[in-house]
Amino acid sequence: MHTQEPVAVVLLQLGGPDSLANVRPFLYNLFCDPDIIDLPLAFLFRKPLARLISSTRSTKVQEYYRRIGRRSPILKLTRRQARALQNELRRTMDAHVVVAMRYWHPMTEAALNEVLRAKIKRVILLPLYPQYSKTTTGSSAREWQRVVDRRGIKGLASALVAEYCEHPQYIAALIRNIRIALNRVPAKDRQRVHLVFSAHGTPVKLVQAGDPYQQQIIRTYNAVIREGNFDLPHHLCYQSKVGPERWLEPSLNATIERLAAENVTHLVTVPIAFVSDHSETLWEINMETRALAKERGVKHFDMTPALNTSPLFIAALADLVKTTVDRWA
Repeated sequence: MHTQEPVAVVLLQLGGPDSLANVRPFLYNLFCDPDIIDLPLAFLFRKPLARLISSTRSTKVQEYYRRIGRRSPILKLTRRQARALQNELRRTMDAHVVVAMRYWHPMTEAALNEVLRAKIKRVILLPLYPQYSKTTTGSSAREWQRVVDRRGIKGLASALVAEYCEHPQYIAALIRNIRIALNRVPAKDRQRVHLVFSAHGTPVKLVQAGDPYQQQIIRTYNAVIREGNFDLPHHLCYQSKVGPERWLEPSLNATIERLAAENVTHLVTVPIAFVSDHSETLWEINMETRALAKERGVKHFDMTPALNTSPLFIAALADLVKTTVDRWA
């Protein structure tokens, strides 16, 4: 029995190109974001710069997508997450879950239209980024507000779940998936495994300016190590650097090189900041980094499964929604 008024949950995610032809416009949207290209007076040259970067990078990036099925799987996976979350929430409330991608369709405008069509007055913005950064959660939340303001919509109450980097069920979901990967290692070799936690990198200047992302990644990492009690060597590193700026270190590839040089033979990589599979996991870790590890003599290289619709992860998201609704009440 649903007594309270209906609520819309808007899942905020990056998005990804749905065809090879759309790689360039996807990259253009990405590099047009003021939260991504944040330089003095950037508003004067942001669009030409975005055009330049997207045209120079698109051929290379198209090749990544060609290797993982000619498109990003992120929309399909996010829609599955939305369905699973809606089913879970509807046991106790009237919830409508929609998807808002930041850089490719369905974008914020489409998500807002769905909310308005359903005549819902309360919205929870729920990022599929457990750790807050102005370039991810911040950018998506600001875009939502921009679209609402531009449309002149009144009477729509919204609340943002800013982060959930140490939510117990999110941590438990990561631990469960690490155990799945460890069980794929022959029992006699399990003690040889090093756990390599890889998070999406950010420019160092962003952290210096007070962005909490890196600290929250460290909190997630520490919680997984503490609660998982794996008793294995573990390392934290960063991936996906773009451009000449200094980014968070050590990089994933530098970490693999170092461990291989130390004669480590068994590696399990944990994509710690990604809640669904896309190019950073399927291509960057599972193909590019795997090839590097093999080349350097690593015998066993594996990547933990993505969270996707893991029941523990969906339970974490449902709990975040219920907590927000309770605060409203």
